[in-house]
Amino acid sequence: MKLAIMQPYFLPYIGYFQLIDMVDKFVIYDNIQFTKKGWINRNRILVNGSDEFITIPLKKDSDYVDIDKRHMAETFEEDKQKILRRIKEAYRKAPYFEKVFPFTEDIFNNNTRNLFYFVFNSVKRICEYMEINTEFVVSSSIDVDHSLKSEQKVLAIATKMNAQVYINPIGGKELYSAENFRSFNIELKFIRSDLFSYKQFNHEFVPWLSILDVMMFNSKDEIKKMLNFYNLE
Repeated sequence: MKLAIMQPYFLPYIGYFQLIDMVDKFVIYDNIQFTKKGWINRNRILVNGSDEFITIPLKKDSDYVDIDKRHMAETFEEDKQKILRRIKEAYRKAPYFEKVFPFTEDIFNNNTRNLFYFVFNSVKRICEYMEINTEFVVSSSIDVDHSLKSEQKVLAIATKMNAQVYINPIGGKELYSAENFRSFNIELKFIRSDLFSYKQFNHEFVPWLSILDVMMFNSKDEIKKMLNFYNLE
C-alpha cells in the first residue's frame, strides 16, 4: 500500500494532487500546529500576468493552536465575496471559466467556518472534479502517539496503516532517512513534479499557481494527463 501524509493546503498547486493521485491512501493532518505564511489558508492566482495571493482571513488565535481549532474571521462572508470577485476578474476570459467559476463558488459557499474542514472539503471536491479516487484519512482518527514529531510521527502513522511505500514531496528529502524507513519495512520515495507550461492568455507563463489556474486554462482530460508529469526518486 502506498501512503502519503500532508497538511491541508488551500486550493494547492498541481503537485499536491499528483501526490494524492499516485497513492492508495492520503493522510491529511488536522491535529498539527497551524503555520503562518504557509499554504494552509492562502495560494496564488494569475492577475494581469503576475502571481498574487488570495488568503482566507482567520480569527486571531495563539500561534500554537492546531489547524482544526482555527476558524475564519467574523468578516468571512464579506471576505469571501472579495476573493471570488478577484478570481472572476482574473479569469473571466479564460477558456474554462464558465465551468470552473461556479464550481469555485460552490467550494467557497461551504457553510463550515472551521479552517480544516473548509480546506479539506475543497481538496476533496477538486479530487472529485479530476476523478481522483484515493482514500482520505484524517490524522487524528489514527491510533498513534500524536505527540510525536516529524519523521517519528510519519513512521508511526505509516506503520499503523501497514504502508509498504511512503511517498513525500521532494522538498522534504533532507527530513527523512531511507534507512530509518527500511528498518520498519517501508520504502521511502520522493515525488518531483516536472516543470511544464500551458497557455495563460498571452502572458509569459507563471508556474506552480493554485490548481484553479490549471483548471481555468485546461480541460479535464488535459489535467488528468498533467497528473502524470512527475519523476519518482
